Amino acid sequence: MRAVIGRVGDEFNDCCQVLEQLKALPYEQQWRVLEFARSLATSVPRGAPGQRLLSFMGMIPPDDLQAMQQAIEDGCEQVDANGW
Repeated sequence: MRAVIGRVGDEFNDCCQVLEQLKALPYEQQWRVLEFARSLATSVPRGAPGQRLLSFMGMIPPDDLQAMQQAIEDGCEQVDANGW
């Protein structure tokens, strides 16, 4: 996430940017941002730790991995206007 907001060591600058944006919002939206930030702080990460997944390494045949990669690349950045 640091790469999205700024470089490591730019925490003060990041906070200033967030506060400037926040000040520009109406009160109701400021409240929504606060509620969202609080929900992020209390959320629990889901999923399996990477260490548990290492036992599956090498189980998918390389040809299948290539086919999956190609399907992802072919399907990315395509919008289905009727899909929503």
